[in-house]
Amino acid sequence: QVSLVESGGGLVQAGGSLRLSCVASGRTFSRYAMGWFRQAPGKEREFVAALSSGGIEYYAVSVKGRSTISRDNAKNTVYLEMNSLKPEDTAVYYCAAGMMYNTSNFPRSRAYDYWGQGTQVTVSS
Repeated sequence: QVSLVESGGGLVQAGGSLRLSCVASGRTFSRYAMGWFRQAPGKEREFVAALSSGGIEYYAVSVKGRSTISRDNAKNTVYLEMNSLKPEDTAVYYCAAGMMYNTSNFPRSRAYDYWGQGTQVTVSS
């Protein structure tokens, strides 16, 4: 069992930056692929970024080049740094963990076994 707690969301102006954090419980964090998803009001949850246990990064086109996902296994933490934020980045951001080794599964929410409660990111224009 893994529990995930996100933090770092908030209100930021367009063009600004944020770093989201997600702390995981459990001793097997390093074995999990970690992902970030987001859900805007009235929209479906969408994939943002993922990082495999071996360090392979994968990004949605909408955030590629503006975001970096990283992890610190010693701290059981995964990060999502977002730069050049746009109003359309406004959403609740969720952290997820899944035991997967095929990167083609990264964007698929059903591939993840555990989810956090989310942290709100609001980008003002």
